[in-house]
Amino acid sequence: MSLLTETFAKTKAAGRAALIAYLPAGFPTVDAGIAAIRATLDAGADIVEVGVPHSDPVLDGPVIQTADDIALRGGVRIADVLRTVREVHAATGKPVLVMPYWNSVARYGVERFARSLAAAGGAGCVLPDLPVAESAEWRSHASAHDLATVFVVAPSSTDAHLVATAAAGTGFVYASALMGVTGTRESVDEAAAVLVRRLRAVTELPVCVGMGIADARQAAEVAGFADGVIVGSALVETLLGARDEAEGVAELERLTAQLAAGVRA
Repeated sequence: MSLLTETFAKTKAAGRAALIAYLPAGFPTVDAGIAAIRATLDAGADIVEVGVPHSDPVLDGPVIQTADDIALRGGVRIADVLRTVREVHAATGKPVLVMPYWNSVARYGVERFARSLAAAGGAGCVLPDLPVAESAEWRSHASAHDLATVFVVAPSSTDAHLVATAAAGTGFVYASALMGVTGTRESVDEAAAVLVRRLRAVTELPVCVGMGIADARQAAEVAGFADGVIVGSALVETLLGARDEAEGVAELERLTAQLAAGVRA
């Protein structure tokens, strides 16, 4: 988690937001997924979230659902996710988090997952569907292994929920820019800026905004009020639309470079 903290300190000192990329492990294959994630970090992303493919990704829209399905049909397992974390972190030296649905962690074993993730060089977990009130066991093991615990909040979150979430989380707070599932949008909802202001009133943790950000213009807009800009569906969609793996990596590098220029604007 210290590497994650240092990364936010560096971007803040540089007067800009951090660019956080999201891509699922095992998509389109484990090896190609590792290459794709490395490409985003080499092209300007500061941090990456590695998705853990799930058969029922209730918070994800059709783009990420399609990628998850491809990865699962290819036989991806938790061991492949950990390998992805290990190889990406070793190659880039940048913070690598994982974003699983809680069922995957519980089935693998909570302490075992925390220990294995730390051993792979992971910086922590983004936990979109784990209620704060039920997170004590995970947070205990995460703390023991120096892993960040990142919770997700939405524009509909009450003030009391924001306070409880910010107090329980570490690393940063993931602020959803919209209600509903993931997917690119034509514009950034004004509710995102309001949510960031509400969070900053109750926490000193970095506040990062995701869900719906599709291009450099939107990334620059969000970077104007948030500590981090999270982009997932747009990157996944780029890989889905490529004719082959080489084109996919090239297009991913192009888009990431544009997004990186956006957050630095």
